[in-house]
Amino acid sequence: MAEPAKSSPLSELRIALPSLPMRLQEVGRFVAANDYDATTRSMRDLAAVAGADPAAFTRLAKAIGYSGWDELRAALTEARRPSQTSPFSGRARSRRPGPNADVALVTDKLEAEAAGLPRIPAQPIVEAARALHEAKRIWIAGYRSCRSVAELLNYELRLFRPEQVQLIGVSGPDDLDLGAFRPGEAVIVIGFLPYTHASVRVAQAAHRSGATLIAVADSLSAPMAEGADHVLLFEAASSPGFFPSLTGAIAIAQSLAAVTFALGGVAAKKRLEHTEARLAAASTYVSEKG
Repeated sequence: MAEPAKSSPLSELRIALPSLPMRLQEVGRFVAANDYDATTRSMRDLAAVAGADPAAFTRLAKAIGYSGWDELRAALTEARRPSQTSPFSGRARSRRPGPNADVALVTDKLEAEAAGLPRIPAQPIVEAARALHEAKRIWIAGYRSCRSVAELLNYELRLFRPEQVQLIGVSGPDDLDLGAFRPGEAVIVIGFLPYTHASVRVAQAAHRSGATLIAVADSLSAPMAEGADHVLLFEAASSPGFFPSLTGAIAIAQSLAAVTFALGGVAAKKRLEHTEARLAAASTYVSEKG
């Protein structure tokens, strides 16, 4: 017999409302009516708009069975995900009426992107960067839209570790690279819903090889994050617009590169200076002088 479908957090909230204290009912109704804002704005901002104490949001979450506001917010974000069959069109909303509708969309998107960045924890990125610093070789995989994030991280790391960093699939079929993974190396896989089969294959190959797996993903339940040594989470679904956000993934990639460089010390700095000298000799960049 099939298990019953899990109710949504909004359904759980609405069912619980009548049994809650009056003040929590008010906060609960505010969250139910503003579930998008609840996934994109800070608890303090929400409290200011609702005219409530920020702690009331934590009490509300605990009252309906969550460990705290962060867990409830994560559940609300997950519930907003579109189905696999319409990952992009399912996110699309009707255009707002009014002469400033387009400006409002841009403003909402910028605010959501900015709000998501402070929620990325720093310590897991530091720990993953230490693994990159110690790795004999670094492999990077990102498919479809995540290819751009992978290429950025590959470029930044190769500025000071050119012989030890490789973008998977550049020199030939992916399977040749997957067969080259070894213990002592690190494999970075970047992805968000909908997840590609290719990203899962890379993660599985990393597991089999004994390499350190670093997943940059939008959810702990992402298939390529299963069993990862390091999972670095970013918010893809909370930003408005038809396409998920890569802002957090880019911020994580650049942070990884920055910390890995810092850990490299004098040797990394000398190698970066050598790369800069080579680029200058090749006249890669336009001279700042007239």
